[in-house]
Amino acid sequence: MPLALVALAIGAFGIGTTEFVIVGLLPQVAADLQVSVPVAGLLVSGYALSVVVGAPLITALGSRVPRKRLLIGLTVLFVLGNLLCAVADSYPLLMVGRVVAALCHGAFFGVGAVVAAGLVAPDRQARAIALMFTGLTVANVLGVPMGTALGQEFGWRSTFWAVTALGVVGLLGILVLVPPQPASDGLRGELEVFRRPGVWLALGTTALGFGAVFASFTYIAPMMTEVAGFSPGAVTWLLVLFGAGLCAGNVLGGRAADRSLMPSLYAILAVLAVVLAVFVFTARSQVLGAVTIGLLGVAGFATVAPLQSWVLQQAEGAPALASAANIAAFNLGNAAGAWLGGVAIDAGFGYTAPNWVAALMAVAALGVAVAGGRIRTLVPLR
Repeated sequence: MPLALVALAIGAFGIGTTEFVIVGLLPQVAADLQVSVPVAGLLVSGYALSVVVGAPLITALGSRVPRKRLLIGLTVLFVLGNLLCAVADSYPLLMVGRVVAALCHGAFFGVGAVVAAGLVAPDRQARAIALMFTGLTVANVLGVPMGTALGQEFGWRSTFWAVTALGVVGLLGILVLVPPQPASDGLRGELEVFRRPGVWLALGTTALGFGAVFASFTYIAPMMTEVAGFSPGAVTWLLVLFGAGLCAGNVLGGRAADRSLMPSLYAILAVLAVVLAVFVFTARSQVLGAVTIGLLGVAGFATVAPLQSWVLQQAEGAPALASAANIAAFNLGNAAGAWLGGVAIDAGFGYTAPNWVAALMAVAALGVAVAGGRIRTLVPLR
């Protein structure tokens, strides 16, 4: 695999850390800023919604900018947003910092996925995308648990100082390792692909499927401490377990997608729905709960490379904006899942209720994927 993919993975590591680390710090942030845990959970939704807006908007505005230069600018924006989080002394200011940092997220992964796919042969594109997203999975194995431990020991703001430094490292990696990249062919061609129904069904599957993951994952900390009986310090190691599952799922999903894209996606979504339904019951046991968290990581992130590859296939000929829109769809699902999980908790159904919400979302994603697969079969790509 080209060395440039390593540079993209470095950038993904920093972005992945800042996106997910807030989950392990929700109780600390809520207590320090004097808000409830569900309100603190909106920092996940706020970030995700900013990605939803920023992914297509910034990709469209940057459609004439050479892709390497665009990636550099996006990373600079990421650094500035996390710096604002590090100095935030109020909930609104922290939310602003999260929103600023998130503006770069979707465009970075969207453009980066196109660059990654273009660096390899067609039969290895899903694995190339998976390699770039390895930065995101490693962020969950190392970045998020270490950031959580750092925040618990020295205060949550110290985590964002560390993430700011990570962003600088990622910026240097892109400057040194990514070769010059041309701009896209223009905004009009990129917009044309949204007339294809298969693109919208792929985006809908992404939103529902990954929303299912976040409906559960957002509330892992209170679920494990209040229901399973883990100590707050044990959350760090549970996040390591989840991150290890993400790494395994990322590799498995990429390889499966290169062999047989749609059947692999159907199977992964079905497994995800089962794992989430089972988690309602296993969350009451420390051992079974921990095992299920690992399986959730595997099933959840095994969807990423197939979903991104599916969108790139559906948007053949002008993939950049559709790729960024798919990252927006991931985060629209994240926001909706986090919100719906919080609604279930606020309604008095308990901290395991988000898992029921998540399982239903996964089933819905499978249904949309099957419909999209039929359209793809009946109307082949040209």
